[in-house]
Amino acid sequence: MKRNISLILTCAVLLFFSRTALSQTVSKSHEHTHIDDYIQYAPMAANISMGWLGVKAKHTGRERVLTTGTAFCVMTALAGGLKYTVHEKRPDGTDNKSFPSGHTARAFMGAEMIRTEYGTGLGIAAYGTAIGVGCLRVYNDRHWWQDVAAGAAIGILSAHIAYWLLPLEKRILCWDKEEDLVLMPTYQPETNCVGVSLAYRF
Repeated sequence: MKRNISLILTCAVLLFFSRTALSQTVSKSHEHTHIDDYIQYAPMAANISMGWLGVKAKHTGRERVLTTGTAFCVMTALAGGLKYTVHEKRPDGTDNKSFPSGHTARAFMGAEMIRTEYGTGLGIAAYGTAIGVGCLRVYNDRHWWQDVAAGAAIGILSAHIAYWLLPLEKRILCWDKEEDLVLMPTYQPETNCVGVSLAYRF
């Protein structure tokens, strides 16, 4: 628990200094970018795929898919619920769904899952990406800084809730009873062919 609080505080400090740097270098007439619409999903995708590419992960592939899906649902419920409850107006005035930042929540959720699965080294890189998403949301006048900070906290919390629910979900799905992948050699005497039978249990 103390580590989670420290992590949230560290992200808040980094976001504050990023805010200061941006406010000194960016004018009100800057051009907007849409790269944050895409890189918000990068940590989530990396969390699932890196294990399949040979990077040692804490959980199996299907467990990473399950925890990512669960975390995404929790994050969407929390962030969406607050958006429709708080009704904070965006800096660009387009609507009243500014608080919290959903983009930032998704990015930080994925970053925390990468830290959990693959360790601190890759986690730092993922958190750098997530902080970049938060800064771009402010840069593009889509969110206030408090929206980004709240989104980061929701993303991290959602990841931890997903891992907390994982043992229960595995029992419900009976995933703790069989192996993920089964390979069996086969032979057909009538055709004199040798093969391999593969079975994957979802």
